[in-house]
Amino acid sequence: MPVTDHQIATLRAMLAADFDEYDRLRGQLDRDADRDGYSALIAAGFFRAANRRFSKDTTDAEVIEFVGDVRARSGRVGDRLDPHVAEANIRAALGREADTDFDSDTIVSTQLLLLAAFIADAHLDDTELGTFLADVRELADKWMT
Repeated sequence: MPVTDHQIATLRAMLAADFDEYDRLRGQLDRDADRDGYSALIAAGFFRAANRRFSKDTTDAEVIEFVGDVRARSGRVGDRLDPHVAEANIRAALGREADTDFDSDTIVSTQLLLLAAFIADAHLDDTELGTFLADVRELADKWMT
């Protein structure tokens, strides 16, 4: 099943920091029917954003520094973002060896928090965010087939 417009709108609200709209839209997602598509959308966004932020030459120290910076931005994020899981997800997105033996909910929530940080750091305008999400949707749809 391809990614839906509702899933895109939900992720867009999160990445645009429109948290009231995000909460409203997320509340309308069907836990079973939307799970795979929305998770694939988050994973695709995370993958694309991680590869925009980091290169093949990025050191583990740079990944650790980034994760530490993200955790320090907010006490709430710091409490929710396990550095080991976050660093492993980034290394895996960059095609490196990484421990990925985590439950799917932990992976998705970690990727969503990191994706939001990547997008915040990129300072995308509305058009750029739309272009990014169109690319991510296409990738997620490929992964779903």
